[in-house]
Amino acid sequence: MTTPAERVTLLALASEVLDSAAPRFVQGVGAPSAVEKGRGDFATELDLELERTVSASLVERTGIAVHGEEFGGPELGSGTSWVLDPIDGTFNYSAGHPLSGILLALIEDGVPVLGLTWLPLLGRRYAAAVGGPLLVDGDPAPPLAPGKLAEVMIGFGAFNLDAHGRIPGRFRFDLLGALSRLSGRVRMHGSTGIDLAFTASGVLGGAVVFGHHPWDNAAGVALVRAAGGVVTDLRGEEWTITSGSVLAAAPGVHEELLDMIDTAVDESARGLNTQRS
Repeated sequence: MTTPAERVTLLALASEVLDSAAPRFVQGVGAPSAVEKGRGDFATELDLELERTVSASLVERTGIAVHGEEFGGPELGSGTSWVLDPIDGTFNYSAGHPLSGILLALIEDGVPVLGLTWLPLLGRRYAAAVGGPLLVDGDPAPPLAPGKLAEVMIGFGAFNLDAHGRIPGRFRFDLLGALSRLSGRVRMHGSTGIDLAFTASGVLGGAVVFGHHPWDNAAGVALVRAAGGVVTDLRGEEWTITSGSVLAAAPGVHEELLDMIDTAVDESARGLNTQRS
């Protein structure tokens, strides 16, 4: 386990590594698909290149192994390791859309203790160690104030209505409908890192994330926690590295979102029972 002083040093080193990678990230925007990873999912050559170069630099400068989205790495439930997403929002990045970034977290026994989200195309950097404060472009940001759902924007994960799997498209659609009744300010950015960094900094009041990959979620979870936000999964259980979703929000907003989700789940269950009867 690292000490608070060691985390400050590691956060500074990691920031320098991402600063070094940022120009290449900007230079490569618009890179086409190079590796198909599944329906609607792919990696560009820049994903592969950046993961190699950032990982090598992190290992050289910190002595800590890296688990990357593209090439894998050490198990994240125990020990200490970095987890890296070289390009979050790959479809945005490939299309030339500026909402994409580099995500990095330091994980200790499954818990993110450092989080870094670099948005080179926006010229914005978010970083934090456990306990805070959140640093935005190197400057401390004020803790998140309690809020109300009706008064804030909410980031919402993408969905395909006909998709099945862990969190079916139909449930996501029903959840979006329920959310729209309580807030007319729903936003889909196509990047989990954007949604969570914007939540941590107060641009968004909260974020609903359906993905479960640690390279997508860990950095942002660390940022939101450091900023004084609340992070669970969609069921309200404390978020862990194995959680299947993320619900992150400012105090007050999180409670309202959970109530909304519980209501949507109950209504979905009643609808299913009616169809079966």
